[in-house]
Amino acid sequence: MTSVLAQRLAEVPAVALMGPRQVGKTTLALNLHLGKSSVYLDLESETDRAKLGDPELYLERHTEDLVILDEVHRMPDIFQPLRGMIDQGRRTGRGTGRFLLLGSASIDLLKQSGETLAGRVGYLELTPIDLLDLVTADVSTRPSPHTLWVHGGFPDSLLSSNDAQSMRWRLDFIRTYLERDIPQFGPRIPAETLRRFWTMLAHHHGGLLNAAQLARGLGVDGKTVTHYLDLLVDLLLVRRLPVWHGNLGKRLVRSPKVYVRDSGILHALLGLSSYDEILGHPIAGPSWEGFVIETLLAAAPAGTDASFYRTAAGAEIDLVLTLPGQRLWAIEIKLGKAPTVDRGFHSACADLAPERRFVVYAGEERYPMGNETEAISLLELGEALVAIV
Repeated sequence: MTSVLAQRLAEVPAVALMGPRQVGKTTLALNLHLGKSSVYLDLESETDRAKLGDPELYLERHTEDLVILDEVHRMPDIFQPLRGMIDQGRRTGRGTGRFLLLGSASIDLLKQSGETLAGRVGYLELTPIDLLDLVTADVSTRPSPHTLWVHGGFPDSLLSSNDAQSMRWRLDFIRTYLERDIPQFGPRIPAETLRRFWTMLAHHHGGLLNAAQLARGLGVDGKTVTHYLDLLVDLLLVRRLPVWHGNLGKRLVRSPKVYVRDSGILHALLGLSSYDEILGHPIAGPSWEGFVIETLLAAAPAGTDASFYRTAAGAEIDLVLTLPGQRLWAIEIKLGKAPTVDRGFHSACADLAPERRFVVYAGEERYPMGNETEAISLLELGEALVAIV
């Protein structure tokens, strides 16, 4: 990600780096080496916000520096002055790499910068550590893939010395989001209500969204459920995977699938702290499915669209990747080490005619399964996606 971020800063005046709290945005920003100095302002700090009481006056002293504004959503009024400084910089030959904007969510940052900095800002999302990140780490200190799945990819959780310590960190993370962070992004929602909703989503992880059922469980209406879900999606904590929307004349299901994006947070919401507890729980298969999806989407080239395919007749593909150039990859996801392919997958592939067909499973060997389908490990398929130009 460091090289990607540096490249984007060399192309555009401002880059918005988004991701949930504690994912490592600040660490990444402070360790950039761009051949020039930088100034860092944390907009959760009253002292740093005071420095920007007159943004132009303060920032004109740093026209040759990279200005890093952390938690930029806390100071939405800053976007208009940034626009003027960017335009002035372009006229004087300082057109790229001026500002790095860090935000804990896409919700306000996208709205504010999209309206004010259109054509002047690039967007990147920093996700938790994934399997491809793990294999490049120092072999003497890196956790196992099993630990990554159980603890999730937030660095402090992943690198905890044991399952209990990791679980405590994740429970504190959830509580902090509910009580302190989420109220910053919209109308006040009772923390206990939102926790119940988040936990309900965890129990339905990988399933079709049933807003009416969730609304009944919470004692609210459907619009309120949609608002809660939108909020967690915008905070990059939940993924809403849409249905593939091509026109084949088939009766497709209409509801999206919903996933808690980080496997460790999913397990914490369900009270599962160890590998054995997860394997003994019905969530094991759906959890692995979400883990695979997040890994592959982090590896996929820019411009890739993700969806799933399911018809009323039972044809189904867990993950459809529409790669640049409208190339389709059909991906079935199995937890076991001896995967089999259902008839529904082959029927769905007959409908879509994908370029490649894969079954991602928990083993390491790659081998053909017939009908143009290959069994493949998550790591190898992720590396294949990274290699796409």
